[in-house]
Amino acid sequence: MSDAPAAQPADDSSGNVPLSAIPAASAEYTDKDLQRLSDLEHVRARPSMYIGDTSTRGLHHLVYEVVDNSIDEAMAKFANTVTVTVHTDGSVTCEDDGRGIPVTQHDQLTEELGREVTTLEGVMTMLKFGGKFKKGAYQTSGGLHGVGVTVVNFLSQWASVEVSRDGFTWTQEYERGVPTGPVQKGRATKKSGTKTTFKADGQIFDTLKYNYDTLYKRLQELAFLNSGVHIKFLDERNGESGDFKYDRGIVEFVEHLNRASDVLHSDVIAIQGEKDGVQYDIALQYSTEYTENVQSYVNNIHTTEGGTHVSGFRSALTRTLNNYGKKEGLFKNTTPSGDDFREGITAVLSVRVPEPKFEGQTKTKLGNSEVDGIVSGGVGEHLAKYMEENPKVAVSLVRKGLLAAEAREAARKAKDLLRQRKSALSGGGLPGKLRDCISKNRDECELYLVEGDSAGGSAEGGRMRDFQAILPLRGKIINAYKSREAKVLENTEVQSMIQAIGTGIGMDQDLTKRRYDKIVIMTDADVDGSHIRTLLLCFFYRQMYELVARGHVYVAQPPLYRVQQGKNRYYIMSDAEMKAQLLDRGLKDTVFEAEDGRRVEGEKMRALCTTLATMEEAFNALEQRGISLRIHAERFDPVAEKLPPLLVTHGNIEQWFLKQEDVETFLNDNGLILEIEEEEEESPSGDEASAEGATAATDAPAKPAEPVEPPANLAHLTELHEVRTINSGLKDMQTLGFSIDDLTPIERTGSTTARFELVRGEDIRRPLEDLRELLPEVRAAGEKGLQVTRFKGLGEMNAEELRETTLDPANRTLLRVNLTDAGAADEMFRLLMGDKVEPRREFIETHALDVRNLDV
Repeated sequence: MSDAPAAQPADDSSGNVPLSAIPAASAEYTDKDLQRLSDLEHVRARPSMYIGDTSTRGLHHLVYEVVDNSIDEAMAKFANTVTVTVHTDGSVTCEDDGRGIPVTQHDQLTEELGREVTTLEGVMTMLKFGGKFKKGAYQTSGGLHGVGVTVVNFLSQWASVEVSRDGFTWTQEYERGVPTGPVQKGRATKKSGTKTTFKADGQIFDTLKYNYDTLYKRLQELAFLNSGVHIKFLDERNGESGDFKYDRGIVEFVEHLNRASDVLHSDVIAIQGEKDGVQYDIALQYSTEYTENVQSYVNNIHTTEGGTHVSGFRSALTRTLNNYGKKEGLFKNTTPSGDDFREGITAVLSVRVPEPKFEGQTKTKLGNSEVDGIVSGGVGEHLAKYMEENPKVAVSLVRKGLLAAEAREAARKAKDLLRQRKSALSGGGLPGKLRDCISKNRDECELYLVEGDSAGGSAEGGRMRDFQAILPLRGKIINAYKSREAKVLENTEVQSMIQAIGTGIGMDQDLTKRRYDKIVIMTDADVDGSHIRTLLLCFFYRQMYELVARGHVYVAQPPLYRVQQGKNRYYIMSDAEMKAQLLDRGLKDTVFEAEDGRRVEGEKMRALCTTLATMEEAFNALEQRGISLRIHAERFDPVAEKLPPLLVTHGNIEQWFLKQEDVETFLNDNGLILEIEEEEEESPSGDEASAEGATAATDAPAKPAEPVEPPANLAHLTELHEVRTINSGLKDMQTLGFSIDDLTPIERTGSTTARFELVRGEDIRRPLEDLRELLPEVRAAGEKGLQVTRFKGLGEMNAEELRETTLDPANRTLLRVNLTDAGAADEMFRLLMGDKVEPRREFIETHALDVRNLDV
């Protein structure tokens, strides 16, 4: 379950743009009005067509695209280990031990372009070119269109690929999708595989901050789905890591999903098979929960909307359990439905289809009709056999369905009682504490669910009575995840919400009967408020699923800052927006001057500050390594116009290099070998290691290991990815008339003139010693004259402030609750709202240090 900002209309309440605001089209329409973009230009101009969006979701999609290529190698049985590293400067490296992208000349591309083009360059720089079109390269894969890693390269500030194959390493580097040179042959190696490093482009993405938990979950998921594949994850920003290898595959996935639940049977039912080239791997286990959690995948792609493989599984499950119940005479007065039989089930479906047909590029629903019958037949046959061999488990599963059917009947009777009492299920009455709106136009009406009577009073005073209704909730509502529907209906606060909203609950939901278009949860930002918000979201997820799925549930997002400037007052939602505001204010009437006559202002000034902002974290990362930018600047290569990113250490000797081939020359000239190569040569293969271990165990008692002295000719190579980011920034700085010398202070004697000055208006002149001081000074200038207040939550606001910040559609920000992944939502609710304490405590301990501004 994820939140996304809901766009608010500016002037027109309908959200439609007035026709008067649309510029008239030119009367003339000629060939000059049409333009053809290259692949690179099109991807950079329309990135959302390829990765969904340019927010956090799109940023993480870049990582998934590169990792998926490595996983495709693992699915084809050519790779065993995949390593993903997030570096301190925000760049990402993905490395595998697969076959490696071919580096030889590609005849088709060479003929088309009229120059020698390697396969590696084609893969990295050309759309619709890859190994997923021709049968034989990959039997099954997630990628279908040959655009993945190319798009990553096009949307990166810089990227580099190192391929190990044919006895050597081969490298090529790119800047914003354009190769900086040909493929270079490097050192000799016995390894094979592909190592891709990229830095997302700040000119494209709204944020460059990767979320550790998001990447962790996806990589762990891939390890579950590909049994035996070893996936290593390291986040150098905080030192956190993950190490995943699951030999039992999705059986362990189901155990993981059920770790916070009490299970009905200890063993996970595993079903595997293949027919007509379609492989299916299914694992399922029932728990005492009341929800269905079925997670489905096709060629490792999470099909959140299901598809034919899910429908085949569900029909087989219902048919088999029904047949067993009838045969054993377990059904008396009630026959469970398919929904009843799926109550409490946790299942993972992983199918591999040679030519999958997905609904759209989003790949969220499988459309291959033949998969339905294959999965249905395989599951039905295996499950029937399992139930015959395990009658106790079989009876418990059928009885679980019977209990669900009986509970459904009890809930129906409870609803009938509500109807008889003229509840909102029939439109007959409304809760007494509801402060309803005047309008009867459902499409403009909004219901605010407010924590407590006092906050409800402020909301009542600040609301817009024409279309905003307020329903105060007293205390914390019942935990809808742990309670059956009939018990939930007995809760007074729940009855009030059901009456006010009017759609009914559970299977009886009818969205056409809703009284409001938006249901807005408005609680404080403290611990109690967060708990109440979670309980409400849980209630909507369990009992008003369609309301959430259709996008009618929102969370009010109060501002983080109030900014007072004289008599003017405005609100800011986030730290990032605050920084942007300060930068905008600081740039007004600001000029940057150098003693040699250089002068920057206007848009060039903004471009300079933006470039410095992209380099800020890279500077900090470099200095955290103990490397001074001033000292490293002395290693700047004036011909290549770059800083060296490669460091070779041997004893007390340090040597810096620009290119991999220079490293190889140095190693050969000095008779050195790299540490990684030495480890490779000394480590026996897996089979050899097992044989040696078995021999040692049988022939002689274990002896303590003796320390081994490293060879005298061993050298270590370190690649500083932050230096590549700085080099990219230096190139942008150069277009603005500045160089690396301007980033560091210099020793000067006899001069009283400031090296640089930040000039604001006629009177303010701030002397600066180097260009790195510019950005903080501009932000500091932007803060002058402002009185900034940071809010903790809604409870600190009076009715006027609440109206201005959180209720007025012209100013407010609402987060729409999107149900993009029901399985992930169920897992999180099970973890946080379930009966088992240990998994919840582990979750709290894991995320305790991530808490900011805790209200105690």
